[in-house]
Amino acid sequence: MPNASMKTLIGLAENEVEQHTKLLQRLNTERNQASTQLDTLHQYRLDYSDRLLHASQSGVTMSNYHNFYRFIGTLDQAITQQNSLLGHIDAKITQQQQQWLAAKQRLNAYQTLQERRDQQRALDQARIEQRENDELSAAMHYRLRQFN
Repeated sequence: MPNASMKTLIGLAENEVEQHTKLLQRLNTERNQASTQLDTLHQYRLDYSDRLLHASQSGVTMSNYHNFYRFIGTLDQAITQQNSLLGHIDAKITQQQQQWLAAKQRLNAYQTLQERRDQQRALDQARIEQRENDELSAAMHYRLRQFN
């Protein structure tokens, strides 16, 4: 494969790795936000449970009790949905990590291949230079022997 083609492959692979990296960063940001929202929902639920407990100790009407209870139920549903969302985001992150890893391995393979080609070219060039030096040295040695 010509050198230009290999450089093109490496460039494409680098772009792919970069795209997967950005997507992973975005997914991690989404996960952090969803986790923060879940923590907030848990805190709200705890606060309203405490309010219900204090209200029931000081006396609360049945309608207020049902309102508290319904709101806590709504918070429980929101917590369940948020947990589901976190699970979905975690699955996407896992999938994206696998795609990133595959892209990174492809890039590393192309780079390794390019490095080996460069090393082989350098070795070939050194051999050519050594052969030319040997030929020049032999020619000079031959000429010196002719004059002596």
